[in-house]
Amino acid sequence: MAAFSVGMLAAVGLLIVISLPGAQAGSNCSAADATRNCVDGMIVPIWRPFLDLSTYDRVFRGTLYFFVIAYLFLGVSIVADRFMSSIEVITSMERKIVVKRPGLEPTVVRVRIWNDTVSNLTLMALGSSAPEILLSIIEVIGKNFQAGDLGPNTIVGSAAFNLFMIIALCVSAIPDGEIRRQKHLDVFFVTATWSVFAYIWMYLILSYFSPGVIEIWEGLLTFAFFPMTVLTAWTADIKLVQRRFMPHRYRRTSHGLVATEGEEMKMLGSNGYGHKMQESVDPALRAFEEHRQEFIETMRRIRKEKPHIDPVELQKLAEYEMINKGPKTRAFYRVQATRRLIGGGDIIKKRLDKEHDKALDAIIQAQEKQARQNTCRIFFDPAHYTVLENVGTVDVVVGRDGGPDGLTVMVDYYTEDGTADAGSDYVPVKGTLTFYPEDKQQRISIEIVDDDVFEEDEHFYLHLSNLRVRIKDGTVLDPMKIGGVPVAALEMPATATIMILDDDHAGVFSFEHNHFQVSENCGHLSLRVQRTSGCRGRVVIPYKTIDGTAHTGNHYEATEGELVFEDNQTEAFIEIGVVDTEQYERTDSFYVELGSPIWAKKMSVSVEENPLQLTADQIEIAELGKPRLGDFKSTQITIKESKEFQSVVDRMLKTANTSLMLGTSSWREQFVDALTVGAGDDDDDEEGDVESGGSQKEEEGPSMGDYIMHFLTVPWKLAFASIPPTDIWGGWACFVVSIAMIGVLTAVIGDMASQFGCWIGLKDAVTAISFVAMGTSIPDTFASKVAATNDKYADSSIGNVTGSNGVNVFLGIGIAWTLAAVVHAYRGTVFYVDPGTLAFSVTIFCVEAVICIIVIVLRRHKSIGGELGGPVIAKYMTSTFFMSLWLIYLTLSALESYCYIKGF
Repeated sequence: MAAFSVGMLAAVGLLIVISLPGAQAGSNCSAADATRNCVDGMIVPIWRPFLDLSTYDRVFRGTLYFFVIAYLFLGVSIVADRFMSSIEVITSMERKIVVKRPGLEPTVVRVRIWNDTVSNLTLMALGSSAPEILLSIIEVIGKNFQAGDLGPNTIVGSAAFNLFMIIALCVSAIPDGEIRRQKHLDVFFVTATWSVFAYIWMYLILSYFSPGVIEIWEGLLTFAFFPMTVLTAWTADIKLVQRRFMPHRYRRTSHGLVATEGEEMKMLGSNGYGHKMQESVDPALRAFEEHRQEFIETMRRIRKEKPHIDPVELQKLAEYEMINKGPKTRAFYRVQATRRLIGGGDIIKKRLDKEHDKALDAIIQAQEKQARQNTCRIFFDPAHYTVLENVGTVDVVVGRDGGPDGLTVMVDYYTEDGTADAGSDYVPVKGTLTFYPEDKQQRISIEIVDDDVFEEDEHFYLHLSNLRVRIKDGTVLDPMKIGGVPVAALEMPATATIMILDDDHAGVFSFEHNHFQVSENCGHLSLRVQRTSGCRGRVVIPYKTIDGTAHTGNHYEATEGELVFEDNQTEAFIEIGVVDTEQYERTDSFYVELGSPIWAKKMSVSVEENPLQLTADQIEIAELGKPRLGDFKSTQITIKESKEFQSVVDRMLKTANTSLMLGTSSWREQFVDALTVGAGDDDDDEEGDVESGGSQKEEEGPSMGDYIMHFLTVPWKLAFASIPPTDIWGGWACFVVSIAMIGVLTAVIGDMASQFGCWIGLKDAVTAISFVAMGTSIPDTFASKVAATNDKYADSSIGNVTGSNGVNVFLGIGIAWTLAAVVHAYRGTVFYVDPGTLAFSVTIFCVEAVICIIVIVLRRHKSIGGELGGPVIAKYMTSTFFMSLWLIYLTLSALESYCYIKGF
């Protein structure tokens, strides 16, 4: 960063030396050139008198204008913050995609409507380059549709600064020993080609097709290259996806994406998505799945490093790390850089804290709502009882919960036959329970009838009804007729089931169901084996687990052994360990099988002892009483994903949406943010914050520099807080108002910059390629540096530069010159553009741009490894070389402008 600053200071000093009085003596420049830009601006009038000023006056005015222009650029950066926020919200609009895969439930995922490449080359490029583009258009309109030097040269100068200086800074900003490579190289080649062609095209229409004259077709074709750039870049992006996803895993139908058979691919875990899909898959779906898998891997790593971490803190750390380290848009980096510069603090931490505060408030509100529920609830607790027929009596518990103090509640109860008959199997009961204010539960005792005959399991019911309350004066009332909310109510379960098990024979052993589904985060599974139709004697049941799609050790812990049922024991449990793999989607199955029962000691009626004394029916019943397996002697266990883990990942994906980070929902929120000073965190410290849990950084307050920048920029913040919030009209209201304000400020900057050149002797062309170009590019510089160090790839810091450089010409020059050409054609005149200085500047830039791009590509060789970073010597040599290219461009353009060297 120090070398970057030295390079900029060297450029400023060089320009001042070139423009010193007397530098033009003996040159071919006309005398009128010295005062050509000393005129009234479109908005700002010239500071009179402006001729025959002393050196002191010129230095004073130049210094004053310099600081005013700097402050105006600061204002543009702040309003561009709002503009980029609206763009982020607009381009973050989502659509639903239904994915169907064999053996799995259909999944609905939300992916962005805007393709990343398209949004980068359209709205994102417009947002980051709005001052340059608007300056070119406003200058032409302000000069009565005559050509000016400020707008076109600012576009060329900004392109040179972006390509040489910003990439130089990004190369050297990567920590020693690390590299960053571009992921979408095809897109880079397309945008790099268009970025060079754009300036070659400028030279052709200035000096070749119709020298010095811009015709309508030239302007229209220049503008038409913009959609062509977007289309070819988008095509390259799609072809890249197609080539990498040739196996036909998915096909598109009217209902969404359906999985098909194809070549086995390397998987992103076990969630059903591969690194490679077929050519028809939506690239947004692939990006969504990759992003989700990165969240999962991050959570696994943090949990491994901190096994005892609180789940809420785990989620917060994972969210911060993923948002901080994950890929983000140019809008996010631009806004983040601006807010740190002006004391706005770290938007990631502020938004995450706000989201977690909202979640905490929601929990508190839910608890308060529950506490406000003042209804007394009467219910069975529990609602199912299993007893032996020799138990004597069974006590059924009726519970009470909630309600106002001092309330007496009465409720009737009665039994009802099921398969058990009143009198022969149980003694029926009927009566009324009274709950006094201090009572929390009451018991109903029911007698069970024992006999010596083998019977199948039987059951009967116990019901609650006719709930009523008794007030202090003894009056009994219906609770539903007291006030708006009932003071008491029967709550489910209001019916209890009592199961009577026969105790005369060994019983039938089986699982409850033939299939169970468990969550992978359960840790272990307690599988119940039930004993019905008798419970006499000691019976041993062998069991074992069998692999299915789930494998021993990887998905569950295999077990094999014996369950021992003692006399009168009705159930036993098989304990199985389940391995938590923390997968977003999972369907793994294994089986548990019961072996033949072993009757350890016969305690039932023996057929062998008295065979002649028993009838045929008695013999059949006695045989049925032997221990045997029931209908479900084996069961399938399916291990599914944890819903809690899945919901956490879903919440993280939603929270990590950068549009939520940048968007605002109300004017109040915007004015509060405008008046709030935050800590501008240093980029280099962010990784350490994540490793240490972020607690230390959260405790640090704003620095003195943060306070200074905040109070310096608070007028701008308050002024632009009046812009509509991004939640209105999906961000479009903010978009329109922001770009209008940028246009007004840009017009003022154009006037001030031209008059600044008047005071210090700089021509508009030189002022444009140097001071104005640097001023419009400074926010992008900081944003690109953060993107280079934080992103895994170099696309955000390199591809965005090449993309925006071409778009600036096609929009800024195309629109401005088309308007001027059309107006002149309507007037019957010709739109003249002096090709001299601009054509020379464009030529120098094109030559150096080709050299720069070649060097960038050569750095991908294995000796360096990537476009950014690499060996210390190599990266600093590259940065120095790129900065020297910018100084050479600036020097040659200035020398030509002041006629030291001959142009075209």
